[in-house]
Amino acid sequence: MAFGKWIGGALGFITGGPLGALAGFVLGTLFDEGMDAVNTPGNTQQTGYDYVNRSSRGYSAEEQRNSFLFSLLVLSAYIVKADRKVMHSEMEYIRQFLRRNFGEEAVLQGNEILLKLFKKQDETAPNEYRQVILDSCHQIASVMPFEQRLQLLNYLADIAKADGIVTPEEVETLKFMATNMGLTARDVEGMLNLSDASSNLEAAYKVLGVSPDATDEEVRKAYRKLALQNHPDRVATLGEDIRKAAEKKFQEINAAKETIWKSRGL
Repeated sequence: MAFGKWIGGALGFITGGPLGALAGFVLGTLFDEGMDAVNTPGNTQQTGYDYVNRSSRGYSAEEQRNSFLFSLLVLSAYIVKADRKVMHSEMEYIRQFLRRNFGEEAVLQGNEILLKLFKKQDETAPNEYRQVILDSCHQIASVMPFEQRLQLLNYLADIAKADGIVTPEEVETLKFMATNMGLTARDVEGMLNLSDASSNLEAAYKVLGVSPDATDEEVRKAYRKLALQNHPDRVATLGEDIRKAAEKKFQEINAAKETIWKSRGL
């Protein structure tokens, strides 16, 4: 199965801007079709920052999904190397995601993309590559819906947690990417504490993004907002596999609510 079969040739907003440049570098020789527009000299159809003028509603479901998946791989490679170490557990988490949703061939080809992204990062000055990631996050923020960006952040946080230790460098990198995608540092704290929220009251408050001193009404309001933003139906256009991941996150948010409700006798 060729690589184009699982991530697709139509990449939507990826064919322009910094993500398009990265796509041209790592995907140009792997795709069956669809990348010529990125690699053709003099192409002016979607270059520079023209992508800011187009809403995600202008892209098909396939283009949104493929753009989400490529964005995920680009940012995954950056978070894996945040502490300057490529951990086996983090790479295996990514491989399992690809294997579970796209099959064994996707694992091999996804791994090749990640290695090329690592190579690009190694060959580029740190500040220069950080600027590429910053610009890529701005591109994502300008086109990708808010709920899809939340799901992307959830996936990146899970990579950081894969080896059982989230380093300060990983936290800083997650917050750097989140804020430049139009999310917040509080969103990062919430994602990092999701798995502990069913048994840890402090973690549950971080998931909801409120202080333990918040009133009952403030807590209820925070939960309603979070539940609405993270409802699995909000990412249904990205495919059933992404929706299932969103369902797991939604269940963990509800577990955080129950932990707080129980402590308050609500």
